[in-house]
Amino acid sequence: MELTLSVKLALMMSGVFLWVGMLTGVWKYVQIARSERARAHYYVDIAHRSSLLYAPASLILAVLAYFSVFSEQVNLLCVVANLAFFSFSIGAYILHGALKDTTNQFRTPHQLGKWTLPKFLMRMAMLGLIVAELGGTGILLLGAALGLF
Repeated sequence: MELTLSVKLALMMSGVFLWVGMLTGVWKYVQIARSERARAHYYVDIAHRSSLLYAPASLILAVLAYFSVFSEQVNLLCVVANLAFFSFSIGAYILHGALKDTTNQFRTPHQLGKWTLPKFLMRMAMLGLIVAELGGTGILLLGAALGLF
């Protein structure tokens, strides 16, 4: 069976996200064990859970790309757009967990360690995420539906 790059990439990143979820699970456990309240930092917990959720989401992207009737270039663009934002999100959660700088990255002013991020930067990041994830997944879903039916 010959798999396209878009399918291979989504499959491999699914494994990476699962592994990161396991690693952040160890980090979460260590923080829970050392905490008087038996709790990990909010964003350590989010990094752990989101990594574990993005792993099967990436598998779904692989399946959609596999059955899509669209060109490999279109499928690859859609897969990469999703995987990039999945990775960016997990990275941001890990960073907030390590820095312990916030329990709500959307609270203004937007803190990243010692720095304050401009409000428009967060809005642009969220707009990009919405367009990339909804658009990319929607295109893959349409391509797979056309291929299956």
